[in-house]
Amino acid sequence: MRVDAGLSKLLGLSRTTVATLADSGDVLVDGRAVGKSDRLVAGAWLEVTLPAPAQPVTVQAIPVEGLVVLYEDDDVVVVDKPVGVAVHPSPGWTGPTVVGGLAAAGIRISTSGAAERQGVVHRLDAGTTGVMVVAKSEHAYTVLKRAFKERTVDKVYHALVQGHPDPTRGTIDAPIDRHPKHDYKWAVVASGRPSVTHYEMIEAFRAASLLEVHLETGRTHQIRVHFSALRHPCVGDLTYGADPVLAKRLNLTRQWLQAKTLSFHHPADGEWVTFESQYPDDLRDALETLRAEG
Repeated sequence: MRVDAGLSKLLGLSRTTVATLADSGDVLVDGRAVGKSDRLVAGAWLEVTLPAPAQPVTVQAIPVEGLVVLYEDDDVVVVDKPVGVAVHPSPGWTGPTVVGGLAAAGIRISTSGAAERQGVVHRLDAGTTGVMVVAKSEHAYTVLKRAFKERTVDKVYHALVQGHPDPTRGTIDAPIDRHPKHDYKWAVVASGRPSVTHYEMIEAFRAASLLEVHLETGRTHQIRVHFSALRHPCVGDLTYGADPVLAKRLNLTRQWLQAKTLSFHHPADGEWVTFESQYPDDLRDALETLRAEG
């Protein structure tokens, strides 16, 4: 096997990470440094120098411009997340985070979960805006984590996709896993995890369609991957094949995707509650431009 493929399987590292190790001279076969595309030979002596363990990721209490608290009580805090904000810190991310913004606002959240994502029961991409809930109490964390796992939470998104899906109302049932060639992307893969997306058209434009989307599962990039697989990527989503000319015309620098409403049984009393977000300026302006074009 190639060095990158073989070591990826052997050590559980991504091929990109292995390639970086090889480029740095940290992969030796019989004492000789090899490249990522060299071959591993049976019986050879393999030496790999791994990088030092990454430093623990910590939450920095830094105010986040545009982070709006829609609702708060002793158990939960519901926020409207702005664009360019990750939900929690992660290696390589240096931008603002929801948990950091809540900490800066003096909002204490649950201590359950990994240190960098305590209280986090679900996530939105940094480039996706809209409503999300964070657990404040340990009880709420347990109840909400179970609710998301058992799919008793109702998540409704609005997505502007290129072209006009046919039929205008339907279900996409296609498994998702990491992209076989690009670590930063996901893809429809036969061996992936079951993933189900329901959609219905709200409004049709000349070059795009505004859809209401209900997620039955919650895979990473699910909506973006599913509609890209149908050849109707989210407008502005260049990572998943969107037209850069259309994105530029609509002044979009990210995918047109909004977590519009979130409904769940409140952890305290089981009451069904619903929270809604409004389109931010860039998404609203894009719609207005399409409507003006007729």
